[in-house]
Amino acid sequence: MKKFSRLLHYLSDYKGQLALYVVSTLLQVLFSIFSFAMLAPVLEVLFTGKEQPKLGDNPDLVERISAIVYELVLRETPTRALLIIIAIVVVFTILKNLFLYISLYIMNPLRNAILRRLRNDLFIKTISLPVSFFNEERKGDIISRMTNDINEVELSIMATLEVFIRDPFTIVFSITAMIIISPQMTLFLLLVLPVTGFIIGKIGKSLRKHSNIAQEQLGKMMGVIDETLSGIRVVKAFNAEKSQHLRFMQINNLIFRTRNSIASRRELGSPLSETMAIIVVGIILWYGGNLIFEGKTTASWLFAFIAMFYQVINPFKNLSNSFLNIQKGTAAISRIEAILEMENTVKEIPNPKPIKSFTDAIVLKDVHFNYGDRKILKGINLIIPKGKMIALVGSSGAGKSTLVDLIPRFHDVTSGALWIDGIDVKEYKLEDLRRLIGVVSQDPILFNDTIYHNITLGTGGATKEQVEEAAKIANAHHFITKKPEGYETYVGDRGTRLSGGERQRITIARAVLKNPPILILDEATSALDTESERYVQDAINTLMKNRTCIVIAHRLSTVQHADEIVVLDQGEIVERGTHATLMAQNGQYRKLVEMQQLQ
Repeated sequence: MKKFSRLLHYLSDYKGQLALYVVSTLLQVLFSIFSFAMLAPVLEVLFTGKEQPKLGDNPDLVERISAIVYELVLRETPTRALLIIIAIVVVFTILKNLFLYISLYIMNPLRNAILRRLRNDLFIKTISLPVSFFNEERKGDIISRMTNDINEVELSIMATLEVFIRDPFTIVFSITAMIIISPQMTLFLLLVLPVTGFIIGKIGKSLRKHSNIAQEQLGKMMGVIDETLSGIRVVKAFNAEKSQHLRFMQINNLIFRTRNSIASRRELGSPLSETMAIIVVGIILWYGGNLIFEGKTTASWLFAFIAMFYQVINPFKNLSNSFLNIQKGTAAISRIEAILEMENTVKEIPNPKPIKSFTDAIVLKDVHFNYGDRKILKGINLIIPKGKMIALVGSSGAGKSTLVDLIPRFHDVTSGALWIDGIDVKEYKLEDLRRLIGVVSQDPILFNDTIYHNITLGTGGATKEQVEEAAKIANAHHFITKKPEGYETYVGDRGTRLSGGERQRITIARAVLKNPPILILDEATSALDTESERYVQDAINTLMKNRTCIVIAHRLSTVQHADEIVVLDQGEIVERGTHATLMAQNGQYRKLVEMQQLQ
């Protein structure tokens, strides 16, 4: 039950609608039961010629109903009495279906509202998790949890919600009517039904394990699809279509076998419960027939008892199928809960301090950072004064990107401290902190939206004139206005409708519009051709004016004028100084420069 606590919590927020659903369901069941209850005394009096029943001191409900029908027959002709009873049954049936519609009209929006909240909470939680989470998890698996697993919850759990509210009422009221008609037959029935429940429960246990496997494989499949489509140029260039198809086919075949196994167990529930129900009906007919022969009941009331029992069969089948479906959905809700309950290591303290401007310096003091057991940064000590340009250089894997990711708190330091203007960054309001920082990365990230909305991403409230001015500073306005739809041009998936240089200039315009005092540049020109590089570099030079800049440099020629160059190697600072100072030291920096000059 703990796994469904979140869904129950959502449900508790809709107490009013839920109460209306329960009332309408209750009325639906009652009218349904009374429709069947009216038939037996009618048959008893009209078609068997039974004498007027003599009521004792404590007549039961059956005797009372028979007496009422007999009185009706005495007052009216049998034909008219039959017509009145039929009219009552029809009215009760109409009312039953009316309240059935009302209950469904209430339940469907309620169920959809709960699923909407679950999707919202999962999305919000996912995007709030630190960057390290996305480095460790497969993107396809995350997408699968947000799509396939939610769909599984809808189909296997939420779709059965009304069953667990409606059908117990039907079972309780039907069994109550059966007890009134024949306590002996009802007692026998109640001894047999738990056997069916036990057998179905044994089948359901295996569904959870197989469902979990199926959901995990769906996540892997989404990952393969995403990787293949994202890297389609590489796949085609290396004739890797067959190998990618083989990866896809292996996962697809496993899903095929697992789902067949799940279906074979799930679908066994309904035939099994119906078969056992028919066996019970046969036994009831035999037992009830003997009671008729002994004069303890009549054929019409035995018919009413069996009709009531059939009222129980469908709800019982629904409950058994729902139980199996819930076992199947438990795997999906567990995978969703794994994300919703995941601890966010980058937390905002209660009552964080606001920060509206950057006035002094960024200070890293004895900073260490680990990915799990792997040490990435080791004892970093660095001061980045306001208005200065600091370049980080070193071989791949030296820890440059990890170091700059600590400043906007994409990660938190494992030990040591990181201060901005003399205060630990953990004490600042996270939104305020990140508003001070602009990032232009090597891989320009654009969303499948218009150029205008890509430039205004996260800023909000910018005027058209401000957007155009930012584009002009980024050397982007000219090529944007040449496009037929101008700023309303859609850039395509990940910006594929634009060239590399155009994409990068859009991201620079985004940073210009944000106007941050602190700028992080991850060698924004390294992947561009010569002409595009010139346009982008000019835009970057304009962007860097009067800002504190931290530049991750792969092309060392672009950072020779930095105020300080910091050389990292295996997570440690091994050299630092100006370009001239480091060249004179004849150390690692000089070797890196000379290697690039030879290339």
